[in-house]
This record gives sequence, structure tokens and C-alpha cells, in this order.
Amino acid sequence: MKKRTQWAIAAIAATLVATLVVLNLMPAERQIDQRVERLYSADSEEFRREMGTLLGPPLVAGNRVDALQNGDEIFPAMLAAIRAAKKTITFETYIYWSGEIGQAFADALSERARNGVRVHVLLDWVGSAKIDNRHIDEMKRAGVEVELYHPLAWYQLARLNNRTHRKLLIVDGRVGFTGGVGIGDKWLGHAQDAEHWRDAHFRAEGPVVAQMQSTFLDNWTRVTGAVLHGPDYFPLLAPAGDSTAQLFMSSPHGGAESMHLMYLLTVTAATRSIDLATPYFVPDDVTVSAMIDALNRGVRVRIIVQGPVTDTEWVRYASRANWGALLAAGAQFFEYQPTLYHCKVLVVDGLMVSVGSTNFDNRSFRLNDEANLNVYDGAFARAQVDVFERDLAQSQRVSYEAWRATPWWQRVYGRTAALLDSQL
Repeated sequence: MKKRTQWAIAAIAATLVATLVVLNLMPAERQIDQRVERLYSADSEEFRREMGTLLGPPLVAGNRVDALQNGDEIFPAMLAAIRAAKKTITFETYIYWSGEIGQAFADALSERARNGVRVHVLLDWVGSAKIDNRHIDEMKRAGVEVELYHPLAWYQLARLNNRTHRKLLIVDGRVGFTGGVGIGDKWLGHAQDAEHWRDAHFRAEGPVVAQMQSTFLDNWTRVTGAVLHGPDYFPLLAPAGDSTAQLFMSSPHGGAESMHLMYLLTVTAATRSIDLATPYFVPDDVTVSAMIDALNRGVRVRIIVQGPVTDTEWVRYASRANWGALLAAGAQFFEYQPTLYHCKVLVVDGLMVSVGSTNFDNRSFRLNDEANLNVYDGAFARAQVDVFERDLAQSQRVSYEAWRATPWWQRVYGRTAALLDSQL
């Protein structure tokens, strides 16, 4: 009898574990598995209308967006905005590590809270696992509200695979930041060596900042149950520049495929060029087909990815395993050489730019909470192409012949890793 009871308990435990694994690995919604038809070009009003109505939120005019390169430009701008805050600060990030820059942010946020600014910080539990608890304690003592996204708890077990990968900082509801940078010393400097990573972040002013604030509140309300509103969070925003923009978000809680669809529509609308900077490129078959269709109609496709300096070697090889069809169709792949490449920027036809937290992989498209700032401004887009060209100059092109000559063990490694592409 005792042995039978033990077997029953073991069976129940195994069933629970299996159920939790399935819940974490299975997509929350039906995935896009059919070709998206090309109905318009990226320079058409129809494209903008679809991006603002089919996907939402609406495109808003009157914004100023400034591109910041690497830690030497990014962190001073973010810290200056925090230190100038008068009423509110909302901050959501995937990575927050201890170290010099982690201390600087904790000090700046704490100082503002002690001076009456309402400060709300949302950290992903997995991405910020390396944070020293003294940073959190310091902020909480100063009056900062600090919350963790999906921490390890029995009631979160079915959601552990859903992380917030968003990087959002909004100050007084008037100035917003988003991009690829985490709060860690690896991002300090100017990508001068392998210990200092290459990345891009963007500062925005104008009506689109209200959309950035709304995106922060999407997760803040889900975690805390509190609704932050009123003019301190959503002031009336006057035009600040000439760019039309939207802050686009996705989440498995609703619209898990919307970021994927945004990229598919953008690739499908391309007429002349697609320049993609991404650390992790593991597209699904539908996306590969859309890119091959673009190549077949004469679109130049250039993709910069991580090179020999990488934080996830197995993802790098899984990515390379999928390049064959694109290379054969004429896509140009480049591996950044000096340091780890962490930029997440898409430029289409020198007209539209999408920047933010999203990697070009299934984890970003279907499992993570992501946010991208889409900017429709030819001058801004051309400036980002110039940045892309500078990165190209420090990258090594991988030809189809070189790809075919990949050592056998790397091919096996890559193909094995690619079996888990739904989680990459």
C-alpha cells in the first residue's frame, strides 16, 4: 500500500511538472503560418494607415527622436533626464545588474524619490537576477516603488517563460527612452573593446511619449493592480519635432503575434532596401519566405549580427544554420567583429525605422513582452542608414561559399540548437 501511494504521488508530481513545461513552452495564441500578401509599398499612405489601424496604436505627428550610440551617449542622457524629473519617473527594464552604472541609476532614482518625485521601477526577475539587493533596498528606503516581473512563485509557475524584455524610461510623461541597452557595466564606454558592448538607444519627445507611458502601465498595472494616471503621468504634449511615430508593443497576454506581424508587413512593403541590425537572428519559415520574396523583387537585404564576441554561442550557431536559403537568394550577412553587437534597428527603404527591445527571433515575437518605437521620417531613417554603414565597416561579410564551408561540428551544433527555435 505504501509503495502504491508513493507511485501515485510521483505520478501526480510528474504530471504537474509536465503540465507546467507545456504551459511555458506552448504559444499563447495561434501563430502566423501563412504568407502575408504584398498590397502596398513602404512609401505609401496605405502602409502607414495599416500600421496605425491594423496593428495600432495610431501614428502621431510632431515628435523629436534622437539616436544615442553606446554607453558614453546613452547613460548620461538617461541619468540627466532622471535627475531633472519634477513629478514622475516610470522605468521598466529586462537587465539591471550591479556595478558602476547600476549604482548610478539607483542613486539618481533614490535622490528624486526623496525629493517628492513618484518613482516606479519594474525589473524582470530573470534578467535582473544579478542585481545586488542593496540597490533595491536603497531605492525602496528612498521611496521608490520597485516591483519584479514574474518572480519565482507558485502562482507564477505557468508564466515563468514569459519575460518583460522591454526597455522603457519615461520622465514626467514628457521624455521617453527605449532601445537595446540594459543597466550593466558591459554597456559603458563606446564599444572600444570586447568588454564594452555595441548598442543603440533612442530619446523621444512629443505625443509618442504618451504611448510609451501607456506601454509601461500595461505591465505595471498587471503586476501591481494600480492605475497610474492624471497629468503628472499624461500631460498635454505639444509638438516637439517633425517625425511621425508610434510606440508598438506585444505580449503573450494579448497580441503575441502583433510584433511578428509588424515585421512581416514591413518586410513585405519594402521596395528598395532592408537594413537589419540584430544580435539574434532566428526567423521562422514565414519570415524567411517574406525576405526571399523581397530579394526576388530586387530589394537589397543586409543583416548585421553578433560575431565572435557573443553572450549566447549556441544561439549564434542556430542562427547561422538558417542562413542558407537567404544567402542563396542574395541576402548579405555580416558579423560584427570588435565586440558584442546588441543593436536592434530595422530601416526600410530609407524611410521607416523600427527600434527598441525586439530581437529577430521567436522568443521576442511570441514569448517576451516587447516594445518598439517606429519612426516615419526620411531624414531620421537616412541618418540610421549612415550608422548602419559605420557598423558594416567593422563587420565581416559571410558569403554563401563561406557559409557552406562551415565546419561540420558547427553545423551539427547549429542544427541541434535550431530544434529549439521556438524558445530562441
